Parts: sequence; C-alpha cells; structure tokens
Amino acid sequence: MPLCGQDTLKTRKTLTVNGKEYDYFSLEAAGLGDITRLPYSLKVLLENLLRYEDGRSVSTDDAKAVVDWMKDKTSDREIAYRPARVLMQDFTGVPAVVDLAAMREAVVALGGDASTINPLSPVDLVIDHSVMIDYAGSADSMKKNMDLEFERNGERYAFLRWGQKAFNNFRVVPPGVGICHQVNLEYLAKGVWTGEEAGRTIAYPDTLVGTDSHTTMINGLGVLGWGVGGIEAEAAMLGQPVSMLIPEVIGFKLTGQIKEGCTATDLVLTVVEMLRKKGVVGKFVEFFGDGLDNLPLADRATIANMGPEYGATCGIFPVDAETLRFMRFTGRDEDTVALVEAYAKAQGMWRETGTVDPVFTDTLELDMATVEPSLAGPKRPQDRVALSGAAPAFADALKTLAPNASEDRSVPVAGADYGLSDGDVVIAAITSCTNTSNPSVLMAAGLVAKKAVEKGLVAKPWVKTSLAPGSQVVSDYLEKAGLQTYLDQLGFNVAGYGCTTCIGNSGPLAEPIAEAIDNNGLVATAVLSGNRNFEGRISPHVKANYLASPPLVVAYAIAGSLKVDVTTAVLGQDKEGNDVFLKDIWPTAKEVADAIEQNISPEMFRARYDNVFDGPPEWQAVQVVEGETYAWDSTSTYVQHPPYFQGMEKVSSGLIEDIKGARPLAILADSVTTDHISPAGSIKGSSPAGVYLSEHQVSDKDYNSYGARRGNHEVMMRGTFANIRIRNEMAPGTEGGVTTLQPAGDVMPIYDAAMKYAEAKTPLVIVGGKEYGTGSSRDWAAKGTSLLGVKAVIVESFERIHRSNLVGMGVLPLQFAEGVDRKTLKLDGTEIFDIEDLGDLKPRQTVTVKVTRADGSSETFETLCRIDTVDELDYFKNGGILQYVLRNLAAE
Repeated sequence: MPLCGQDTLKTRKTLTVNGKEYDYFSLEAAGLGDITRLPYSLKVLLENLLRYEDGRSVSTDDAKAVVDWMKDKTSDREIAYRPARVLMQDFTGVPAVVDLAAMREAVVALGGDASTINPLSPVDLVIDHSVMIDYAGSADSMKKNMDLEFERNGERYAFLRWGQKAFNNFRVVPPGVGICHQVNLEYLAKGVWTGEEAGRTIAYPDTLVGTDSHTTMINGLGVLGWGVGGIEAEAAMLGQPVSMLIPEVIGFKLTGQIKEGCTATDLVLTVVEMLRKKGVVGKFVEFFGDGLDNLPLADRATIANMGPEYGATCGIFPVDAETLRFMRFTGRDEDTVALVEAYAKAQGMWRETGTVDPVFTDTLELDMATVEPSLAGPKRPQDRVALSGAAPAFADALKTLAPNASEDRSVPVAGADYGLSDGDVVIAAITSCTNTSNPSVLMAAGLVAKKAVEKGLVAKPWVKTSLAPGSQVVSDYLEKAGLQTYLDQLGFNVAGYGCTTCIGNSGPLAEPIAEAIDNNGLVATAVLSGNRNFEGRISPHVKANYLASPPLVVAYAIAGSLKVDVTTAVLGQDKEGNDVFLKDIWPTAKEVADAIEQNISPEMFRARYDNVFDGPPEWQAVQVVEGETYAWDSTSTYVQHPPYFQGMEKVSSGLIEDIKGARPLAILADSVTTDHISPAGSIKGSSPAGVYLSEHQVSDKDYNSYGARRGNHEVMMRGTFANIRIRNEMAPGTEGGVTTLQPAGDVMPIYDAAMKYAEAKTPLVIVGGKEYGTGSSRDWAAKGTSLLGVKAVIVESFERIHRSNLVGMGVLPLQFAEGVDRKTLKLDGTEIFDIEDLGDLKPRQTVTVKVTRADGSSETFETLCRIDTVDELDYFKNGGILQYVLRNLAAE
C-alpha cells in the first residue's frame, strides 16, 4: 500500500522541527473552506483522505464531503479510511495469524506467491490475555501463574514466534509485559507517525485499528483508533481500507473539576451512564471544554477506554499541553514530543484554554464537580449506582437474581469457620486496562491498603483478592512508594501482568466456596476495577458483578459483602478497639498527588520499555520451526488449519444465492452480547468443546480457556452460543447454549443441533432483539456463527462491529422493519424461513422474508439489509472479506 496518493489538491507542505524537515498534507492548503470548527476527529479523517487521494479509492469529493459535514452535522458519504497501524492482543491475534498462515497456503494453491501475504501496515501483537489467576494472595502467585501460562500455551506461543519470524512488519510483545492498551498508551503510540517516501520523511497522525474494542483507550492521547473484528483488522493489514460512513460526532463538554473523594473511575461510570442514555452507538464522541484543563491524561485515557461501554466508535480528546506532559512523563524523546506539538498546531488540531468549540452533531455536558463515588452493576457497565446506594440497589437486584432466596440466609463452607450469604464478595480484583493504566487510582488503592493495614484491618477470608497491573511500571512505582507491601498484606499480591479477571480469567474459586455457592444457589458477587461485568463473564460461580475504582475494590475486600454500606458501616476495629470507617482509610487528593510526584519518573518507563520485545527467559526458550508457510500439526488442540478457503475458486461467480428452507438455530431477546455469542471463559467438561478435548486426550485440568484456544476452530465453533447465561426462546425454561431441533423437537446443545442440520443440508438463521452483538469486538462471534451454518441473522438492531464482522464472514445481517419483531410475528422456532431475490442485492435495500409455520400457513415481513456499503457487498459476494483479499492478491 503506498504511503500517499496523487495529491490532486496539492496540499503537501514542509514542516521543520528541531532542524529536521517533514512533509505533511496541510488541511489549510487544501482550500476546502474554513475548517476551524471542524471536530478534531474529522480533521484526522480529512488528513487521511488528502494523503491517500488518488482519484480511485479516495476522491477529492470525499475530502469535500468531510468539510461539507459541517452544514448538516451528518453525512451519508462512504469513505475509505486507512489507519497507520494495527494493534492486536493474543486472543484475537492468534486467529488472525492463523488466517494469514492459511491464506499463505491458499494463495500458493491458487498459483500465487506466499510472500504476498504479509502485513503492509505495522502490526504489534501484545500477549496479554492468556494469564489466568489460578493462584492469588501469595508472594509466589505471579511465578506460579506464569509457569502455568507457558505450560498451557506452549503451542500458541510457538505459533506466534513463527509468525514473528515469518511475517514482515509484525512485532510481538511477549507475555508478562502488560496489557496491550497500556503498552500502547505508554510506549507504542507516537502521536504523530512518520514514514519514508522517495527520500522524504512524511509526518501524519498516528491512527490505528485494534482487535480489541478497548483500543479506544489511546483516544485519550489524541490518537484516533477503535476496535474492529480480527477479520477487518486482517484486511487492514493486507492493504484494504476501512470502509465507513463519515460519522456523526457527539460533543461531550466537560467543565469543573473532580471533587475530593472521587476518582477517575467514578467519572467514567457517570460518563458511560450519560452516553448510554444519549444513544451514541456507531458515532464518534469527542470531549471538549475548559474542564479538560483539569483532567490529567491518565483520566482521559480511562474515559476513552470505555468507549465500547457507552457504545461509541471512539471517545477522543484533542492534543494539548497535557498530551505533551504525559508523553514526556512516560519517557518519549523530545524530538517525538516536539513533532506532536508542531504538527498539531500546523494542522489546527491543537487545543488550549479558550479554543473555539467545534461544531458537533449534538452535545451534552457534565460538570465534573457533580460526580459522586459510584459502582456499576450487577451486570452492565452503564448501570451506575451511587456508592451510598449500592447496598439497597443490590437488595433490589437480588429479588430478580434469586427471587426465592430467604432473607439473610447463610450457608456453611466446608472446613471453614465462616458461612456464606447472598451478596458476599468472593472476588475482589484490581484488574483491566481501564484503571491499571491510571497512577492516581492505583496509588489510591495502595494508600487505602496502607491505612487499612496500619489500623489492623484484613480482607475477609472468603474473598479471592488479586492485582494484575497493566504494565511492569505499575509495580515499580508501587514498590518505590512502599505501598505494595501493604497491598500484599491484604492479599493483593501481583498475580500477573495482563488482562485477567475482567475477561473471565479469574481462575478457580476455592473448592469449598464454589460448592457452597453452587449447591445453595447463592448470589455471590465480584468487585473489580474493570470495564465489563456481563452475566457469566467474570466467573461461572458469580451472578452479580460490580465495576469499581481500585481503592473501592480494596474497601470491598475488607467489607466482604455488597450488603454492607461501606460509606457508613464499621469496617473493623483498630488496635485500640476503635471503630474504623471508610473515611478513616480513604486518602486525600493531595496524598495521591504527592505519591505520584515522588515515586514515578520517565526513567521508569524508559527502563521497562527499552527491552520490551525480549520477554522473559521462558519466552526466549520457545522453539519454533521457521518457514514461509506454517507446518500445521494435525494433533494440536490449540492451532488448526481453518476451513475458510477449502475448495475456493480463483475467481468469484459474484452471485448471491437465495436462502431457502432455513431453520432457526436460536431465537434470542434484547441485549445479547458477543459475550453471549462468542466462546469465552472456562471450558466445561460436559460441553461440546469439553467433549472434543477429552476425545483428543486432553485432561480436564488442561482444558484452559476458550480465549487461549481461539486458534482452533473445532473448539471455538463448539463454544459459539454456549454461554451459561444465554437464554434461547426456542427452548423455554432452559439456560445455556441449547436449542430445540426441528422438526424432531429434541432439546440439545446448539452445536450438536447445527451439525445435524448440516448433515441434512439445512441452512440456519438466528433471530434476535435489540442491540444484538454489543460487547467486545470478537471475531469468533461471527466466525462461529458462520461455521455453524448460519446464513442470516435477523434482529431489531445491531452493534456496529458485530454487524461488520458478520458481513466479513459471509453472513447476511437483516434488520426488522419498524414495528415488526419476533414477538409480533409470534415466532417459536418451528418455522421455516425463505429469503429470496438476493441476486440483485444492493446495500441497505429492503429484503422480504417469508416464514412458513408448522401448520403450513405462511406470511412475509420486510427487513433492511444491513450490508451498508458497496465494499461490504463485494466482500459478501466473495463469501467474506478474506476471500475477497485473497482473490485480489492471487490475481496480481
């Protein structure tokens, strides 16, 4: 992919910074009108179009459309956007590399050259999702967890090391370094990217797409990036632009300052609640206002991180003096910082106090002084509750979660001198990219631990406590500040560096505790400093999950229950017998600020990131067979050759076949997330995936997680729609991944039914409600759907990433017309679906669906085809985006 197009608009200018010349594509020189009040994010998109304007994929009219956006604050113009780089984590990265390896073999089979399958944009893959909290609360927890990680993931890591050597433009950050988003924020991101072309250095905005939805965290640094499916990311790596409509941009004005006693976590939970109510799915959110003068960059990154939780494509902050301060703080060199400042000012992308407000599609406003301490739960990140009301809110939730539970019931725990009750906190985890990148909340957690220990407080014995920092720098400054020793005394020993409890890698609970919960139907709780708390995500034994700031995680480990009002309750007694309250151990803002100033330096970041790609000895010892193509091991249960390209012809027919005689595989309600659809968490022995592993001589202790086995489609398709909390309306009264096989009427696992339908050559459909596919940007939610034989998904509304991924896997996304849904149609799963006249399909056209009922009667209803762009239609006609790319490369 060329760095630049033909520059018909003649916008290329030169910028001199610290004695070095950089060419750049000037927004002002384009002569497209006054863009002073164009949102910052759209200025970044405009520059991208100017740089790649070639009269073909990008035209001058595309650039003009971005400027014209200011007239109506919306646009239906489709543009081709090319991010500078791609970021991956290993759960989503492994299947992406598996696909690239399979594409190398396929392109050879089609008469092409294997080396043409190579990333054309820089790719960084950070191995951060594989560590599990098997061990916690002891000094050797981290070593034990890392030993297990390498033991479990040896095949995957050997495969990734092959990819690191086989592919150009592909770097791997080894295990034990940190979470991809924090590594990105602290090290990988540059603010302004550079490249060489014809002996000249070109400067342009640092932009990216990532295979994790929380890629948006980097928006806090003024870097435009968002999560896409692994499928889309692979296409971007291979030179395909991201096809998108010029988005609506919602302005979020921040004023005032966070008050004493509140944290960035409290602020972000308030922002999530407000934006969810506003409705920003598929839109850009851009933060502005003089309140940014009082908002440190780590707090901005915390807000940006949770873009997926408030539903936006991105949640971006402009570049200003705070951006530069943070870059210096994290050890970036002066030339990099100077270039960011000079470039932002030259392009009109610089913000300072009094900067004129941009024009937005719509706005909302928050005075940060009104934010109060908060949690969010029990199962959605937007369900914020004030800390003072958390106990009664849980009591209300309990009526739904366990309607038959007796009040204040307590059950014994085998071998323990305590019992367990509904609401007891069994997991307290300082985890996740959201908060572990923020020194203010981590120092606050350390200070709460210090004050608590000094007063003689301890964590409750039934609480599994853990600390999983987002980078090794966190450990450095907690150690230097003398706070880690206090965290250790409360059980918050470092358990690993990576994304742990937040993605379900919480590890096992102590067996007597798990048995007490399961045998008695207790509603146990988890409190974590994460961004996700969906049903069944954190632990199979925990029904109610609450997001909270790291210091509150420590407080709830001490309190031990969500029924305790931590704002007023006595947490314990000090050594003199005096009652201790939360206010007695809560640090002041000055104490936190002093701890940061005295214990964190740029040298810490430089020291940790100087050898970031080396990895621990265990990584360096991983053996790999080198070669242009991968030597697949047919006995591997981690990495298998996927079937996407089997029997593929060099040229597509371009025909879309009608879908006739389809049976529904599942009928689902509103808010079914990719966490419900995609395989995630632990693998149960009785599940189809567990049976497969057992048949392949894998013992149950070595099942590992679905995330770790994403490179094996056989495991993953068996885990699709297998979430323990999913409810399929085709099998009333059940919970978990089951369906009713038609017309036989037998209830069985969804995978088993799908295979029986496949034997009978029966196509399948999924029917759902509103907000289908919200959640992480999980490629396997679409891949698994496709491999199960689903040809169409018919729902009331889609989350943007999942809709795009379905198209990328050749699954037709259809949206019910207004006023029509599964309920008005009285669907029960016994119907047969016919979707015809697809041969002339156009983006967003009306598609008629016919349903024939078991009694022979039939009716039709209208749907909107959610193939939104002509590029997506090309992908769909080829059977998917990878097939489209592969055919293009094989034809060269």
